[in-house]
Amino acid sequence: MAQDHGFHPVRIKLVIQETADTRTFVLDAPFSYRAGQFLTIKICGTLRSYSMSSSPATDADLMTTVKRVPGGLVSNWMHDNLEPGDVIETTRPAGAFCLRETSAPLVALCGGSGITPILSLVKTALAATERPVRILAANRDASSIIFAARLAELAERHPGRLEVRHHLDDVDGLVTEPVIREFTGGDTNADFYLCGPQPFMDLCESALLALGADRGRIFIERFTPPAEEPSGDEREGTVTIVLNGRQETVAQRDGETVLQSARRAGLSPPFSCESGHCATCMARVTEGEVKMRVNDALEDDEVAEGWVLTCQGEPAGPHVTVVYED
Repeated sequence: MAQDHGFHPVRIKLVIQETADTRTFVLDAPFSYRAGQFLTIKICGTLRSYSMSSSPATDADLMTTVKRVPGGLVSNWMHDNLEPGDVIETTRPAGAFCLRETSAPLVALCGGSGITPILSLVKTALAATERPVRILAANRDASSIIFAARLAELAERHPGRLEVRHHLDDVDGLVTEPVIREFTGGDTNADFYLCGPQPFMDLCESALLALGADRGRIFIERFTPPAEEPSGDEREGTVTIVLNGRQETVAQRDGETVLQSARRAGLSPPFSCESGHCATCMARVTEGEVKMRVNDALEDDEVAEGWVLTCQGEPAGPHVTVVYED
């Protein structure tokens, strides 16, 4: 059965100030979800994806935690305007940054607000399994640690099973490969979960691979759109995009996704993570063939019906037509 990727009205029950620039929004949302997943929120016509900090194993309410981003349209609007009782539009939870069934240790490496989905995973692992859990949380300084009290409480409640190590840049300098190597202790018999700024995750992934960790046991949550559009050479073929009753056709370019072609055509298609996780950019192929690089959001029957993630889909034929939902 196809997933529901539409938007739903959700009421805010409570707003919790976590740090000076981070708030948790407690939602009256009857959605089922897995630890580590996220919601895509629509604010003023703009879409952004935010991870849940709650756990389906321990929390009665669904919670998403949002850090204010300088210049960020959605995060700033949410911080400045949303109060209990307000209603926002969100998708159902989605994402593949989830626990797998195993007894292996869980080792999490996170930076800044990357602790958000990690907290969801950790609470679930501690409540529903016997797995040992270790967290390396990197932050600018002590005042910027999100969930500091909750992490301390969890560590006290689960002595011997949960280790939380805080790395503060103003005290310890930036995280380096030796720091990661020392933290892991050379033990690669674990599932590793990485979330944080892109350079931090790249460093952690490289360090873990150098230690001999299995790439298939390194799980990374990425919400980092490309900084700029590619400028590949034009090639034979066209891409036709239909969005909100408007139809535009452009020549295909090497390495360009359907989403990027739509932007180049002057359209404003929906998108959020640009990583193949959230399905915000999904559209239906009505002519030709589109191949996806990554698909962590669409089910097999949706793909069979012609749906693609346009942020990951490249034309695989001379003429392609893609139609976005109204």
